[in-house]
Amino acid sequence: MIKVKNLNKVYPTFSLKDVSFDIPKGYIIGFLGLNGAGKTTTIKSMLNVVKPDSGNVLFFDKDIANHELEIKQDIGFILGAFDYYPKNKVKDITNIYRSFFVNWDQELYLEYIQKFDIDQDKRVCDLSAGMKVKYGLALALSHHAKILILDEPTSGLDPLAREDILDIFREIIQDGETSILFSTHITSDLDKCADFILMIKNGQIIAFDSKDNLIDNHRLICGNLDDLTLELRQHLIGYKKNKFGFDGLLKTEYANSLSLEKSTPNLEDIMIYYNLEVKND
Repeated sequence: MIKVKNLNKVYPTFSLKDVSFDIPKGYIIGFLGLNGAGKTTTIKSMLNVVKPDSGNVLFFDKDIANHELEIKQDIGFILGAFDYYPKNKVKDITNIYRSFFVNWDQELYLEYIQKFDIDQDKRVCDLSAGMKVKYGLALALSHHAKILILDEPTSGLDPLAREDILDIFREIIQDGETSILFSTHITSDLDKCADFILMIKNGQIIAFDSKDNLIDNHRLICGNLDDLTLELRQHLIGYKKNKFGFDGLLKTEYANSLSLEKSTPNLEDIMIYYNLEVKND
């Protein structure tokens, strides 16, 4: 559904570097990385909100650089918190928003508004953070979007509101026709709902795999400092020392060749250790 190939964007203090990945149909893809890793820049470049310096982005086998208006008829996206025109009422914003989409389905929109319990007479500034996300989803879904692209949709929400949004995500993909790409640094959200994990660090994609494969292909190890040999450091993805020795992350194949204590990581472990430097001390 989405094909990103060699996407580059250079800023004075940050760059996207040859970002490439394909998004399949009917899955939830978690776009994982620390704050500042490049998630928002990637999404904005994909959507042509900012102009990439080079690379191609295809939606439904069409290049967004040449077919942007057509493609965006079939995409729903939320970039950050929904704080547009905060003093306007929900119904007034909807009336403007719907005019941009030829496939707008007012009946479907009203179903989502009722399902999400959104008061259309409220001003946007009076909606809770969770309700703002739900309203954004209602808008994104009401023109029969085939792809949802969401930038940090659960950031700032309390655990109950986040769980509610994740339930909505799971419902959306049940038809097998809709895909969701959402960026986050909250790994627990991805543990609960993501099928695939796309991980970025310093503007470069460092992993893209099914969540289960990503976890199965890594192991946490721990040992004494005497076990931290030069050869081991060369294989470690990341490690940290403590008063008892060290903990680190390895690929499973190499970890299984060692007699050190091993355990299965979660997504938070993987993200943390991929962002720790391996030192030659």
